[in-house]
Amino acid sequence: MKKLKMAVIGTGMAWDRLHFPALQELQEQYEVVALANPTQEKLTEAGQKLALDTKHLYNDYHEMLKKEKIDVVNIAVPISMNYKVSLDVAKAGKNLICEKPLAATLEEAAKFIEIPQKYGVQVMIAENYRYNEEINMIKQLVEENKIGNVLYFIQHKTVNFPEEMKKDTFAAKEWRQYPDFPGGIFLDAAVHDMAAIRYIFGGIDKISAFGQPQEDQFSPYTSIHSQFLFRNGIIGHFIHWMKGQESQKPAIGLRIFGTEGMIYLEDKNCGCINVFYNNGQHELISFTPERGYYNEFLNYYNAIVGKEKIQVPPMVGFGDTKTIFDILKSIKSQQIIQVESLDTYLTQESLESKKNRSKKPSSK
Repeated sequence: MKKLKMAVIGTGMAWDRLHFPALQELQEQYEVVALANPTQEKLTEAGQKLALDTKHLYNDYHEMLKKEKIDVVNIAVPISMNYKVSLDVAKAGKNLICEKPLAATLEEAAKFIEIPQKYGVQVMIAENYRYNEEINMIKQLVEENKIGNVLYFIQHKTVNFPEEMKKDTFAAKEWRQYPDFPGGIFLDAAVHDMAAIRYIFGGIDKISAFGQPQEDQFSPYTSIHSQFLFRNGIIGHFIHWMKGQESQKPAIGLRIFGTEGMIYLEDKNCGCINVFYNNGQHELISFTPERGYYNEFLNYYNAIVGKEKIQVPPMVGFGDTKTIFDILKSIKSQQIIQVESLDTYLTQESLESKKNRSKKPSSK
């Protein structure tokens, strides 16, 4: 089995707590050979965990890209750096994995779509929710019509960000508390939920949203209330409360209502999905939480060696990110937003390439 030589740009919390543990389970697939981080302390700590020689530790990732023999670069940097760093890596001819969201603005996100074709590299957006066990199980339940035809869903997500800021959490990062990108933590956090929602229910046709303004810099709104009309007729309600606490348990979570029953997921770490049927029967489906990181790295490896397709290429990541910006646009304009085709954001060159690819006969 061929091992992919991986370099890492950004050895902070996402690498240390999310990516590194997943890659420890995939040592037959990946070998981390070099690290880059401008903060020496974080770089040294990460290097020691991997027992890397200091000559493979870099404060400047450009130097690493020039010197190291690399098959893939894993990018885990602040959101505002995602596009620039990914572009630099692609220009160096390296395959890459970039953390979500793929960019801090819609303009950069649209440019990101062009990277794989323009530079001939394999690109995955690391959206772990699309790889989580519970999301894939729910998607299968919906596709198999386990609760009949889905009519609508409600998802309620609560985070007390001001309290989380005081702890040793992702919220403690200064760039999240004082973001230099639109939407603040709503873009950072809710893009996960948009990925899951679009993955389960399909493409969105129209969006209507309202927000409760606030002064704190981490987000322009205390809570955001969005309503979606999907192309298949399903209606969805998504509420993201960023400065609150859901005291009553079990939480509202995700509730999907169909003609023959409902699906209930309290949260992504609860370990079980409840399915209630109109005939009084109940099914409890267990899952292992937080397997998305492992699954996404495994999918990428299999794609590189030709066994699978990348499940979250930039076009998919763009759609998730664009949904966030459409929600913010609806709030600001107080209008219903008609969701455009993603082809709107492709250059003519990319559209022709996409058209030609669709004409190729499938292998048998």
